[in-house]
Amino acid sequence: MSTTTFHNYSGIEDKSTQFHFSQAVVLGNTIRTSGQGGWQEDGEIAADLEREVELAFENVAKALKAANPNASWRNVVSMRSYHVDIDRSAELVIDKMRLYMPGHRPVWTCVEIRKLGVPGMNVEVEVEAVL
Repeated sequence: MSTTTFHNYSGIEDKSTQFHFSQAVVLGNTIRTSGQGGWQEDGEIAADLEREVELAFENVAKALKAANPNASWRNVVSMRSYHVDIDRSAELVIDKMRLYMPGHRPVWTCVEIRKLGVPGMNVEVEVEAVL
């Protein structure tokens, strides 16, 4: 029987404690991340949308590494992205998918919503990865 372990990456522990959630969970050989936004080290959302998307992808990588040091975007098999304005941000996300996963194309669900959980956030990305 496999164990379930929960993980956070450096710099995010306070938020994870405050809102009572983890950034990643390992279930057997699968890693699931919570939604990762374009927050900087200080917790602020990047002012520029392109930088926000870039940081969201970097934060996914941090969450994967926190769960397993060998995990990376190459292990991602499923991705969901949430957009406040899909017309402005979807192409930016697609560009990052091509950059971070040049060798494969995961399944992807892309959803436009009215508001995300962090004020000022425009894009949120969550993934599932298989080790």
